Amino acid sequence: MTTTTREPQRAGILAARLNAILSARGIGPDADPAQPASEPVTALELADRRIPPRYREATATDPGVQAWTAEVTRMGRTGPSGTRGISYGPSLLIAGPTGTGKTHQAYGAVRSLLIAGVRLRWQAVTSADLHAQLRPRPGHDAEREIQDLGRCPLLILDDLGAAKQSEWTEELTYRLINRRYTEMLPTLITTNLPTEELRDAVGDRVASRLAEMTDRVILRGTDRRRSTPHAS
Repeated sequence: MTTTTREPQRAGILAARLNAILSARGIGPDADPAQPASEPVTALELADRRIPPRYREATATDPGVQAWTAEVTRMGRTGPSGTRGISYGPSLLIAGPTGTGKTHQAYGAVRSLLIAGVRLRWQAVTSADLHAQLRPRPGHDAEREIQDLGRCPLLILDDLGAAKQSEWTEELTYRLINRRYTEMLPTLITTNLPTEELRDAVGDRVASRLAEMTDRVILRGTDRRRSTPHAS
């Protein structure tokens, strides 16, 4: 009596299936040659995907903003990959009337840092959006969000003092600014308000810390949005 086994036949079927799968994925003797890898995406290209479309070509043209950018670049700490990253540095307050290009200069500063080769993790939020995002609501961890903003290496805080103020918003702003003041983390702040009005809007504690932690740039001129639809 002859004894037969199905194991060799089964192994052959499995091997054929495996070869078919590998060939479909471009692996194996019959597969097409691998295509060359695409060009790596630069940090600036990644950042531009997050920057609002109006500011994706923004440049820092103000001398004070350029000086701040150079200082933060100089203070960058070199990491294991050899690129410089933000560890600490001065903050910048950009003030001026509506439409004079404050937000444009702030995003231009971020782009300048990336062009200079600074490894950069950053976030941006308007003062009004900050308050809206952090209002208590079910399923939302507002405490974690303010902690993330507080320790982010670079933060743009746009239109400080523009939102309606209350004890709650003043305390929220204080916690955020105080964390960044204590850790000496660079913060780009824009405001439409003169110094005294800003103090009234954000409170003495915040104003005192801003006075110490920020360099200041004052932009002057008329509202460019009224003169051209492309102004920012």
